[in-house]
Amino acid sequence: MEIKNVGWIGTGVMGRSMCLHLVEAGYSAFVYNRTKAKAQDLLSAGAAWCENPFEVARNSDCVFTIVGYPADVEEVVLGERGVLSGAKAGSILVEMTTSEPTLAKRIHEETMSKSVSALDAPVSGGDVGARSGKLAIMVGGDRKVFDQVMPLFELMGENIAYMGSAGAGQHTKMCNQIHIATTMIGVVECLLYAYKAGVDLEEMIAVVGSGAAASWSLNNYGPRIAKGNFDPGFFIKHFVKDMDIALKEARRMKLSLPGLAMAHQFYVSAMAIGLENMGTHSLYKLFERMNQA
Repeated sequence: MEIKNVGWIGTGVMGRSMCLHLVEAGYSAFVYNRTKAKAQDLLSAGAAWCENPFEVARNSDCVFTIVGYPADVEEVVLGERGVLSGAKAGSILVEMTTSEPTLAKRIHEETMSKSVSALDAPVSGGDVGARSGKLAIMVGGDRKVFDQVMPLFELMGENIAYMGSAGAGQHTKMCNQIHIATTMIGVVECLLYAYKAGVDLEEMIAVVGSGAAASWSLNNYGPRIAKGNFDPGFFIKHFVKDMDIALKEARRMKLSLPGLAMAHQFYVSAMAIGLENMGTHSLYKLFERMNQA
């Protein structure tokens, strides 16, 4: 099936920009979000509003979903008025939420029974990557389906990788989140140290961020921290969800990940002091509070 009409469910911080790239490329888009106001930019750009995921799927050759939690994925994909209930035979579902690998496999099996194809394709890059079309996209599912959707992926990302069968995309995203979780501790600690030592934060980032200690988090979130900007590129509450999934999968594999467990506890503490709706780099505020004399 040639992809002409796309469906999009989830128009939050990242989803809105990702879908806009498709609309601007000339695809007809049918969108749904729990809060319609968050889809207004897309509607103004020419996308059509749908009242539920069923309507989105009924009008689309390929449906993309990027929502909050695994429970939300189940509802919008497998629910009574979900994507699968309205999907046409031969259509494609691309689930881009960071979710459970086991759920990705379950969705793959459910879609196959209805002659629908499914890919799990979580992303990394935050709001900056979504706006610029430079996301990393990690994909699991059938290789032929991946190849079919590739032209659309290329509108949203620049680092796009086929990782294997259903669930492989989600497992790869877990690797990404495990790495970011512990890296962020280093980012906020080096910035706090620089601040206490009287070193200019932006100059420190420029030097350290171009050497052996360079990281995406330091170079992208460091300047935000230096400016006191803690707006979410990715919510702390969603990051905690991701770490919960990774720890659950690690236990299932009888794998000990003490660094991840420590980072998880720090982020849970950040939620406890009311930072759940702020960006992941707001961990700095927790560490700042911990060090107040």
